[in-house]
Amino acid sequence: MSHITRHDVYLISWMKEKAVKITIMKLFLKSMVSLRCKMLVKSELTSMGLHYRYVELGEADIEEDISPQTWEALNSSLKKSGIELMGDSKSILIEKIKSTIVELVHYFEEPLEINFSDYLSEKLQHNYTYLSNLFSETQGVTIEHFLIVHKIERVKELLGYNELNISEIAWKMGYSSLPHLSNQFKKVTGLTPSCFKKIRDKKRSTLEGL
Repeated sequence: MSHITRHDVYLISWMKEKAVKITIMKLFLKSMVSLRCKMLVKSELTSMGLHYRYVELGEADIEEDISPQTWEALNSSLKKSGIELMGDSKSILIEKIKSTIVELVHYFEEPLEINFSDYLSEKLQHNYTYLSNLFSETQGVTIEHFLIVHKIERVKELLGYNELNISEIAWKMGYSSLPHLSNQFKKVTGLTPSCFKKIRDKKRSTLEGL
């Protein structure tokens, strides 16, 4: 026996009507590289009266189908913080590659259990060779080079925190061995991780003594 009241029927009808009216628009954003960027985008969306479902590195979902004028106004505001809306499909894909690498290197707590090329291909739903060629043609560097540069920057940060030893950092960053990390680090910076850490610690001690 049904226990749905007239009020319940009205409420269900209202919810269905609201559900039909909700529009989700995906925005793709260039140069989002940090949590601070996410906060800036959320702030800009809110200030323009736009309601976001989520904001992640490189993209956001909003509950409105915005007009070209609103799109331009939002883009203009975001550019002041170094962030930019994108409409071209290849530019969007390039930015997705970058944001995926930034997220992987700077925010994952453990190394990948599969090859990076497989991970990127699965996440972006494109053949890795296509992604690699597109990235190289438009950016002037390979995906591998972009990944390595970010990994080395992250290693520098971790060395500065003094929370993990170099072997632990090598594991966390997905290096097959400590020598692998050391060789790559020296190739990029000209220093071994140990030497870099000693120099940074010495500078820190000098500053603390002032």
